[in-house]
Amino acid sequence: MATRRRTVYYVRRRTFGDVLVTHDYHVHSTYSDGTGLPWMVAAAEEAGLEAIGFADHCNVSEREPAIHEKYEQGFNLDLTYERRREAIEGLRERTELTIYDAVELDYDPRDEGSIRTFLEKAEFDYALGSVHSLDGTDVQDPAEFDAMSDEDCRAVVDAYYEELVELVESELFAIAAHVDLIERTPALRGYTDETHYGAVADAFERSRTVPEINAGRTLQEYGTFHPAPEFLAYLDDRGIPFVAGSDAHAPTELRDRIPELEAHFDELGLEPARPFD
Repeated sequence: MATRRRTVYYVRRRTFGDVLVTHDYHVHSTYSDGTGLPWMVAAAEEAGLEAIGFADHCNVSEREPAIHEKYEQGFNLDLTYERRREAIEGLRERTELTIYDAVELDYDPRDEGSIRTFLEKAEFDYALGSVHSLDGTDVQDPAEFDAMSDEDCRAVVDAYYEELVELVESELFAIAAHVDLIERTPALRGYTDETHYGAVADAFERSRTVPEINAGRTLQEYGTFHPAPEFLAYLDDRGIPFVAGSDAHAPTELRDRIPELEAHFDELGLEPARPFD
């Protein structure tokens, strides 16, 4: 097994009670489905952050279903990232925060060429990769799965983790976002097992990509973090580091989720990784 390049991540075990989340690598703005840049920056300052990463949703697939979905959602960062970059540069002059110019890209192995070309052209500070859909089916839409058989749900979960492994192994992304996103969908819960954990952990050990601890549903119906506790413990046992991501779309979400992330890292006895220092 290849040796993981951990030295750049600044991960350490710490004394209980002293953890601080200073870098939030997963925040959205009005350049996808979030709130205006200045308001998110102000919320980051109020939350005591040192750095915020704007990772707006983006899809660069050339396949017709993905294009249609992108148009419906209004995710146009592939066309507007230069305008956002200009806005970020202006904000950097008015704050002591480090502001990262990032992107959250939808991943499908069929789109690797388009993703690579776009990332080489756009030159973001870093990229998050996400599996949000399988063959055009939104894995967060309960209506897609409620009537499925046990066997069919298990097949969806298997396909999700196979695609996640391909995302990590592609080496296109610095961060893999919400690595068990399907757990948000009630009909798909309970199918993830150690086979999935092992495949994903093996992929992370071979890759420069790191997972995030994502707080996007901690204060909502799902009520916990990504990865779920059993999955996170499995990855942690392998010595895999985690970055912190609030996945905030609004100032209140950012302010509320940072303390939740701090408490979670504290409970785990982990220091959040900071791969870009």
